Amino acid sequence: MAKTDVVNIHNEKVGELELNDNLFGLKVRPDILHEIVRMQRANRRAGTACTKTRGEVSGSKAKPWKQKGTGRARAGHKRSPIWRGGGTVFGPKPRNYEIKMPKKVKRLGLCMALSARFSEENLMVLDEFKVEEFRTRKFVESMNSLNLENALIVIPERDSKLEKSSRNVPGFKVMTSEGLNVYDILLHHKLVILSPCIGQLEARLLS
Repeated sequence: MAKTDVVNIHNEKVGELELNDNLFGLKVRPDILHEIVRMQRANRRAGTACTKTRGEVSGSKAKPWKQKGTGRARAGHKRSPIWRGGGTVFGPKPRNYEIKMPKKVKRLGLCMALSARFSEENLMVLDEFKVEEFRTRKFVESMNSLNLENALIVIPERDSKLEKSSRNVPGFKVMTSEGLNVYDILLHHKLVILSPCIGQLEARLLS
């Protein structure tokens, strides 16, 4: 098993932690990560865009002027797509963009994303991260002491003070280990995990 240092919020080493090779030592396959990110982004699409066809827009079906003798082009009715306020041709309609993928593949992709961050030496394990008050400045000071500019911070359980202190700082995101996913891992340069989350991830992904 590989080992990694455990540091405190002041970036001081306080111990070591063994990492499971099935979680942090896999060979990374970019094709699997690509498919999972594609799935996540597609599943987040609302798919609610909707336009009206010539049969759905309001307006009379009456012929606006006679067919011949006016000097103007022929016109059937005001709902025609060539008219202002007319229907839309081949416009979007509500649809479902969901992509389904086997659970085993999604678990494997998450393990590969963790392995990628560890192999790149972009994984940091913290012993704890507590915020006593809602202060963005305190959060920024902690990130500066850890030499972090862009990071995903994984915590074992919801912490409203930490989440609210970080939400206005660009480049950082705080989430629980339960919500950890491939897209957010790859979106951030660094992955910061609190040590209790390691056991939670092993139970979630390797059971």
